[in-house]
Amino acid sequence: MLHFDESIEMIKSLEINNYKTKTVPLMQAQGYVLAEDIVADHNSPEFPTSAMDGYAIIHEDMAMGRLKIASINPAGTALKDEVIGGTCIKTFTGSLMPHGADTLIPIESVEVEGDEIVIKQEVPQGFSVRQPGENYAKGQLLVPKGTKIDFPQIGVLASLNITRLLVYEKPTVGIISTGSELLELGQEQTNDAQIRSSNNYILEAIVHKYDGLPLQLGCVKDDKETITKEISNALEKSDIVVTTGGVSVGDFDFVKDVIRELGCDVVFKGVRIKPGQHIMVARKEDKFIIGLPGFAYSSTVTALLYLVPLIEKFQHGKCAIRKVRATLKEPFIKRAKKAEFTACNITLLQGEYYVDFKGKKVGSSAILTNMLGDIALLVTSEEETSKEVGDKVSVLLFG
Repeated sequence: MLHFDESIEMIKSLEINNYKTKTVPLMQAQGYVLAEDIVADHNSPEFPTSAMDGYAIIHEDMAMGRLKIASINPAGTALKDEVIGGTCIKTFTGSLMPHGADTLIPIESVEVEGDEIVIKQEVPQGFSVRQPGENYAKGQLLVPKGTKIDFPQIGVLASLNITRLLVYEKPTVGIISTGSELLELGQEQTNDAQIRSSNNYILEAIVHKYDGLPLQLGCVKDDKETITKEISNALEKSDIVVTTGGVSVGDFDFVKDVIRELGCDVVFKGVRIKPGQHIMVARKEDKFIIGLPGFAYSSTVTALLYLVPLIEKFQHGKCAIRKVRATLKEPFIKRAKKAEFTACNITLLQGEYYVDFKGKKVGSSAILTNMLGDIALLVTSEEETSKEVGDKVSVLLFG
């Protein structure tokens, strides 16, 4: 079995030969990854612009103490009047600065007496005047290729009058759970050996969260012919196929064999991790199959570790799951000479992360309820040992 770090490097080194792109309207682009550089085609602002409500003046006239109001300059109007010596023009936020003026004195700094202003408080030259290019300059790279579009990018793109964007297509992820004991939602239980499937639903939720397009294909019984047919069909419809169950060493664990028999190249099979050591990753041209373990906690953790980076890889994106350092509030007992991923409670206090294990059960890799609450995953490498209160540890946050 591989060292965990080696398996992650292998995922990082995987290459997509042909990325899929499409053009989408600006207001449908949120959550997509940009497939082109966005460069400003003009200065913003184009001309000196008022940043406040006030009076446009010639700075050296401030020493006069009193200036005549020559005219008014609302935002959006094409003012032709100029500021000449001894005068000012009332100017509003967003208005172009009148020709001749180099400073804006705020309304709060003057008193109005008839058709004149009396200056109560002086301001420096250029005060409250936005110079051309203050926001961005013509030719400036504003949003680089590979950026995930969110509300700040949409605002900037709108200011550039960009109505459509070239983005990477989100990968379609086909989801299959294998196991003759599994019941779908709403399906009637007919014997005590049957259990309710949760893996396919939590995987669908993970794919949604991390910007893939889930294709829910439900539960498949432990029958090799049926599994072969379902995985083959899923490969035709999907960019990534993720299965749960059938990758271990049992008599009815057919998935690992089916993946090979379908002509897929195995990237790796088996990693020294807890939970999920029997994970399998394979590819067929630009399509991938991830065979996850059947236990719910195992499949959830390994999906976060391996499926999420693959979803992002199809979009040239950055993985939203990040690693931080945290302080232990209670001891941690290392239970295996493997890389361990342990559900923990995480809190942020005065800029520092802290973890504890209150309410977390110790047992098999089936305890999905350990993922409830304000949780993260405590990461310990196979070389590490047990930890004490106050020790610094690595923790994965889910973004």
